[in-house]
Amino acid sequence: MIGVAVGTIALVVVMSVFNGLEDLIRSLFASFDAELKIEPARGKSFLAKEDWLKSIQNLEGVAVLTEVIEDNALVEYNQNQLVARLKGVSPNFLEQGRFSKGYFWGDTTLGTDLRPAAIMGRGVGFFLSVNLDAPNSILKVFYPKAPRSAASIDPSQLYNSAVLEPKAFFSIEQRFDDEYVIAPLNFVRDLLNYGQKRTSLEIKVAEGYSVASVQKALKLHLGPDFLVKNTDEQHATLIRTVKLEKLFVFLTLSFVLAIASFNIFFSLSMLAIEKKKDIAVLQAMGASEKLVKRIFLKQGALIALSGAFLGLILGIALVLAQQEFGLVSLGISSAVVDAYPVRIVGTDLVWIGLTVIGITLLASWRPAILASRVRPVQEL
Repeated sequence: MIGVAVGTIALVVVMSVFNGLEDLIRSLFASFDAELKIEPARGKSFLAKEDWLKSIQNLEGVAVLTEVIEDNALVEYNQNQLVARLKGVSPNFLEQGRFSKGYFWGDTTLGTDLRPAAIMGRGVGFFLSVNLDAPNSILKVFYPKAPRSAASIDPSQLYNSAVLEPKAFFSIEQRFDDEYVIAPLNFVRDLLNYGQKRTSLEIKVAEGYSVASVQKALKLHLGPDFLVKNTDEQHATLIRTVKLEKLFVFLTLSFVLAIASFNIFFSLSMLAIEKKKDIAVLQAMGASEKLVKRIFLKQGALIALSGAFLGLILGIALVLAQQEFGLVSLGISSAVVDAYPVRIVGTDLVWIGLTVIGITLLASWRPAILASRVRPVQEL
């Protein structure tokens, strides 16, 4: 029973950790990504006219509409260069509750039209050795011109360039930290010569409306030429990977539990051998093979149910203690959270209970058959 309980505790704890990590990933992405993102179904950009944007903004449930132009560009600071992801956003970008998770230091501003500013990932800033406190520090940005302009022998005619004033760092997740530089939309539009074209639109859903309902309304309004993605769909591959890891860990621990259930098999087998005379007496008194088999199956069921119940209770208690007191830390000083995140999901507990009970009862089946085959004439 203790062996079954320990296996159940392990399953409950590991599944809860994976659930917590999934929630942490979602919360980190939500602090950088929009609740809903509109992208072209084909191509890299689309034409975003004023009246068309207003029609989206006026849809029920849309609170904030942010225009985005995003592309790779070369950035330089004090002769240090890096190819970064330049993201131009309209002024209401910060109204969507960005950078609510993780770390942020500096000014939450994108400057003015005359002095545009940049908010960059910590990885980008560290690689370029950016000093936010340095007077008159500038971040140079370079973007190649269209091929038709590439016939000049003057290298400076092959690209557009402009400067930004670094204002802040953010640290959310490594991929964002090491790639992104956020700048004003007008600055990026002029640098990339995009005009009225945009690469995406980001939507914040109004209070009282569900993301799913607004997503459905946007899909109907925009038609098949656009994709409307929620936060999970924007990172579908990563979320799917976490769920697959959770599934394989569950199967692995279940296999370990199945191996541990051999203890039950051998214990009940030895019990059947030791109790041969008692079984023979029962059969001589009129007990059927089915009755003997049920006795041993009930013995296995008692072990399974007691172990599973005890394991679920202790596992839940351990997860709640981790949630409340952070018993096991990540051991990383710069981590967003100090302790391993955990979350209990009811369906996980159901599957764990069914798996543990099923494996234990299966291990009890063979000893029960052996016990039912005892012959009174041979044993008495």
